[in-house]
Amino acid sequence: MFARPLFSATFRQAARPMAHGALKPTPFRPAFQQRLLSDLTRQAIEKAVSSAPVVLFMKGTPETPQCGFSRASIQILGLQGVDPKKFAAFNVLEDAELRSGIKEFSDWPTIPQLYLNKEFVGGCDILVSMHQDGSLAKLLEEKGVLAPLDGSESKE
Repeated sequence: MFARPLFSATFRQAARPMAHGALKPTPFRPAFQQRLLSDLTRQAIEKAVSSAPVVLFMKGTPETPQCGFSRASIQILGLQGVDPKKFAAFNVLEDAELRSGIKEFSDWPTIPQLYLNKEFVGGCDILVSMHQDGSLAKLLEEKGVLAPLDGSESKE
């Protein structure tokens, strides 16, 4: 019972000198966990992020999400009217390196993660908040990633 607080204090003390080194820690990761992303993984993630205007890294697929947050993100994008032709999803459960690498790439600790035109937007909590306040609809419209409305092309 007393070993746990002692261990935690010892660990924090041992980690402290590293935090003041060349690598600056983030709120989510201490310094000794920084820069573990290989160049090959970074290039693969950059290629994936560039593959479509709207990219979602999720658990499962859009048809069969494997987590409630991924399901909610897909539902929000569907409700917003994102054009399926401008959308790509990547299942992080298929590749452990992608699953850990995407968190380091974005410096965001959770999955799903949404990118618009190669820019990180956020996770499910951010999407829900933006959906509720209307800023997601505005952003998607500005980026030109919404599906055309029925009959909008035949307007004269």
